[in-house]
Amino acid sequence: MTRITQQNLESYLLGAAVLLLGTIDGGDYKQFIFPLLFFKRLCDIFDEETVTALRE
Repeated sequence: MTRITQQNLESYLLGAAVLLLGTIDGGDYKQFIFPLLFFKRLCDIFDEETVTALRE
C-alpha cells in the first residue's frame, strides 16, 4: 500500500485550490475540500482494514 506524504498532500490541495480559484469565493473552498479529505480518509481506513483482515 502506498501512502501519500504530507508534502504530496499539500501539493495536491494547492493544485485543487488553484483550479478553483477563478470560479469560487475563497470562503467556499471548504465545501469542496473537506468532503474530499473525508473521502480520502475513508478510503485509507478501508484499505488498512482490508489488509489487516486478509492477514488474519
